[in-house]
Amino acid sequence: MSTATMTAPTVKPGADEGRIGLRANLRHIGALVRRNALQIKQDPESMFDALLMPIVFILLFTYVFGGAIAGKGNQHEYVQRLVPGMMAMMGMNIAMAVGTGVNEDFRKGVMDRFRTMPIARSSVLIAKIVVEVGRMLIATAILLGMGFLLGLEVRGSVLEFLAAIVLSTAFGAALMWIFILLGLSVKTPQAVQGIAMLVLMPLQFGSSIFAPTTSMPGWLEGFTKVNPLSNLADAARALINGHGAVAHPTLVTLGWAVAITAITMPLAVSRFRKKT
Repeated sequence: MSTATMTAPTVKPGADEGRIGLRANLRHIGALVRRNALQIKQDPESMFDALLMPIVFILLFTYVFGGAIAGKGNQHEYVQRLVPGMMAMMGMNIAMAVGTGVNEDFRKGVMDRFRTMPIARSSVLIAKIVVEVGRMLIATAILLGMGFLLGLEVRGSVLEFLAAIVLSTAFGAALMWIFILLGLSVKTPQAVQGIAMLVLMPLQFGSSIFAPTTSMPGWLEGFTKVNPLSNLADAARALINGHGAVAHPTLVTLGWAVAITAITMPLAVSRFRKKT
């Protein structure tokens, strides 16, 4: 350990972040992003979920359910429905990994060391978000690449296509704050995964991601209408396919993203300061 590191000033976990300027905050976030990226480089297996999950899911749903939902031989049309919907699912699954990662870092003592350093507490969590957004974009690129191989067509404009990616990324980043808060609130990574799956499964399958909602029971169809994943899937589908309602599901999705971030981000930072 270098002398500079050993003699660095320390602050209490509850220190006022207002004393740290914006430029210093950005510098701290950049350093922590680099640290997290190097950690992934040293442990490439941590990228398996982002690299393999999109391939497995798109092949599974296209060839197992595509014929049943779209009709035998019409898997191509099902791909047009599935891939934009799965863009919503990618963000949620990547977000779950953020919670387990934060929990593991606390158990290993990494976060305790960060809290003794003269840096903004939020910078540690924001750096996590930045790196995981990068992983999410990689997973989305692989998903879209597989979609193009299976016949996906971008029937909207290039700007609409990019808007679908930005929208799904923004919503996924908002979800990460929920899972960070969860990771800071439970004792083990297994508990994070268990609770997350209880939430993820109903949201994913009780949505318009995989199948039209018109064939669902009335109570379930009502749930899909307020399910934020359905709104995100519908917005991304309309943008990529070039038809369908765009404004309403997009505004609803952005509203959910802003509300989730506004509520859970300060709670996560507060929990990070106080966690023992």
